[in-house]
This record gives sequence, C-alpha cells and structure tokens, in this order.
Amino acid sequence: MEEFKKLTGLVAPVDRVNVDTDAIIPKQFLKRIERSGFGQFLFFEWRWDEKGNVIPDFSLNQDRYQGASVLISRANFGCGSSREHAPWAILDYGFKVVIAPSFADIFYNNCFKNGILPIRLSEEQVEDLFQRTAGTEGYKLTVDLENKKITDGAGLEISFDLDEHRRQFLLQGLDDIGLTLQHEEAISAYEASRVAY
Repeated sequence: MEEFKKLTGLVAPVDRVNVDTDAIIPKQFLKRIERSGFGQFLFFEWRWDEKGNVIPDFSLNQDRYQGASVLISRANFGCGSSREHAPWAILDYGFKVVIAPSFADIFYNNCFKNGILPIRLSEEQVEDLFQRTAGTEGYKLTVDLENKKITDGAGLEISFDLDEHRRQFLLQGLDDIGLTLQHEEAISAYEASRVAY
C-alpha cells in the first residue's frame, strides 16, 4: 500500500445521503477476482441509464470533476452490504479521500485497509465544502494527514480527528499484512525455535 501523507486534489461531490455499497459498486460487477478494474463501474447506475446512455447531470459525468481525487458526500456513506469491492472501486477510480459527516462502520474500516482516507466532518462543514465546490470550478483541497488539517486556496482551514493507530497505518502505507511483516524477524525466530514433529 502507498504511504499517505499529504494530498492536493480536485474535489467531486456526490450530494446524496445513505449512499450504499450497491450504489457504489453494483452486485453484477462483483464477479471479478482481482482488486483492480472496478473504477469503471463506480456509481454505475447513477452514471448510465438502462440503455447505456451517460446521465449528464450526475457529477462524475461532468467535465469539471474529471480527475478528482477527493470525494465529498452526505451522511451514512458506505452503508448496506459489507463488500470490500466498494473501497476498491473508489480507489481504482482515483479517489484517495472521502469526506462525509458519517460512514457505515465496515466501509470506514475497509477504507483504511485499502489506502483511502475517510474523514468525518460536521454537517455544517460538509455543507460548506459542497458550496465551495459548486461555486468554484476546479475547486481543490489539500488534505494533510500528518497535521490532520484540510485547507484550500481561499483561506479554509479545518482540523479533523482520526484514531492514531489508523493514522499511522496510512502514513506508513501499512495494511494488516504489512503491520504483521514489521515483526518478521521475531516471527522467523519463533518459528526456528519450534521443533518439527
């Protein structure tokens, strides 16, 4: 997993509450066996109609949001089933940060395991970000994980809270396996000390 320390990126909005994992990555795309390639199906049923035509008013179909790496949304983002494919699709599409007032627990945990930074802000702060994003084409945020701050080029500065253990996971680019491998010497020594029967 890549280290995450600081990111400056274009912001894209998905202005809906209760965005569930089936909306993020619909069930018909869960047959893939690898982690990559899911980004093309992100928000599939909101991006295309039943005839395969692009839905032009959905934010991710608009030119101004192409290449975004920061996603903002509303409360209870990532609810629904526990599929890890949801953060895979978000990351594969190009998002490294998701900002919302609240997240479903399993989705929130899965983000850290896949190198995505989910940030909880108040409803008022998120609303302000929606207004700034709508009012400024090419609106960007800088997310500084080392200092737990979000800034923009217009004087915005927001501090955010994050569990220190999870923060270190992202700063060091660790997943559960990477964390275990930090103790590889001790594990190898233990295994060598065991008698095979």
